[in-house]
Amino acid sequence: MDISNVNNHDENKIAFYQAAVKLIVDRWAIGKPLLETTGKPSGYYRLTKYLLEFILANEVLPTGVHAMPEGRDRFNNLEPSFPVDFDTITEGFDLRLYNGA
Repeated sequence: MDISNVNNHDENKIAFYQAAVKLIVDRWAIGKPLLETTGKPSGYYRLTKYLLEFILANEVLPTGVHAMPEGRDRFNNLEPSFPVDFDTITEGFDLRLYNGA
């Protein structure tokens, strides 16, 4: 699901899942060097978008290793793809029990 084209029903799902996605991506970010321009590690926003779109499309957390797509930074420099082990960063997190609190 491309989150740029959503309806009201999807907006409710997005709002529900955004906090969960932030918790998971923040767990991934622990110990990674921060970019001076954003205060977040390289790939933070790509992973956030990827994970939110995955959850919206499938209503489950991804498992295993997924390659994040290449991206561009704010200066249009290419940022390479990178692997994310979702088994590690989602360990103990049950999306079915997540209530947005």
